[in-house]
Amino acid sequence: MTIYVGNINYSLSEDDIRKIFEVMGKVESVKIVQDKRSGRSKGYGFIEMPDKKEAMEAIKTLDGKEVSGRNLRVLKAHTTKKVEEEIKTESIPE
Repeated sequence: MTIYVGNINYSLSEDDIRKIFEVMGKVESVKIVQDKRSGRSKGYGFIEMPDKKEAMEAIKTLDGKEVSGRNLRVLKAHTTKKVEEEIKTESIPE
């Protein structure tokens, strides 16, 4: 399951985030999004956890948790395809 993590302190590395999430279960990958020009963290990223139960527990436990002076925002990530499908199925009031 892919997890979105926002409000990450700019000083934290992918290894730092991995260590936080590994307490909750197996982590396959961690990717902090970086600015293309500066190479600096944009303050959000994505975690891949293979076990859905562990991933859901990580979301529940870590959302709002203070890490390095900032409260993490942790949510289940949505794929672009899923978001597009949700938009198409919503009824638009006339």
